[in-house]
Amino acid sequence: MVLGMASYNSISRRKFVAYTAGVAWTAASPLAPAAPQRKHIPIGLELYSVRNELTKDLNGTVTAVAKMGYEVVEFFSPYFNWTPEYAKEVRKLMDDLGIRCNSTHNGLNAFTGDGIQKAIDLNKTLGAKFIVNASAGNPPGLDGWKKVGDTLTAACEKFRAAGLRGGYHNHQAEFRPVEGKRPIEVIAANTPKDFMLQLDVGTCLEVGSDPVAWIKANPGRINSLHLKEWAPGEGKGYSLLFGEGDAPWKAIFDAAESAGGVEYYLIEQEGSRYPPIETAEKCLTAYKKIHG
Repeated sequence: MVLGMASYNSISRRKFVAYTAGVAWTAASPLAPAAPQRKHIPIGLELYSVRNELTKDLNGTVTAVAKMGYEVVEFFSPYFNWTPEYAKEVRKLMDDLGIRCNSTHNGLNAFTGDGIQKAIDLNKTLGAKFIVNASAGNPPGLDGWKKVGDTLTAACEKFRAAGLRGGYHNHQAEFRPVEGKRPIEVIAANTPKDFMLQLDVGTCLEVGSDPVAWIKANPGRINSLHLKEWAPGEGKGYSLLFGEGDAPWKAIFDAAESAGGVEYYLIEQEGSRYPPIETAEKCLTAYKKIHG
């Protein structure tokens, strides 16, 4: 009886050792499945974040941004006054640095009249894909917002013929209900399915809207996001570095990459406790840690 018990215990121990060794081998084996990783999404900087530096020295500022490790830049409305020759110089600079301009921010003048062709020409030269309306001002009621959508749609037909796409960038107003409906919903409903809804995360959060829910409600249309931080309280607001506020970044990234159709991200800062160039660099470092 004692011998039988000893044999049973001995066999059990041998099995246990063999089992644990196998587990250890599986974990270490190159054939073991790797932990899931996020796909690479190009990270860029909305150059409004370094607007004063850009005005003084565009070449030096874009060069500094590229050397930090940013892959994309977004030019904002002053670019619309560039000559075709200057746009070519900027494009050469970006090509030499290995950095891209995927989109530009524009007033409604880029979506009407002769401005449409000017926007097409400049954006084609810069290598951009999206011509984004940065603001619609303060349209009167939902009918006013619908007219904005109609204007954007008409321009998009010409953009599309040139191999470009239109887009709209929200601020707080688009997420505040008007006559019982949020204007951003009107813009979405009155623009084509290939029209980008560029999500500004910070302004969406400030007015109490859920960025994750908005992304999921508009699959394939959230092709880029402005990763702007926000939190309530004195000394906070938009002055926080990326990762210091209330934005649920991991959930936002999951939604954007699984449903939103994101093609690139853009850090945007309106000002922080650090100088703008240092702010851009710190935000990029934080993004890499949080996004992975």
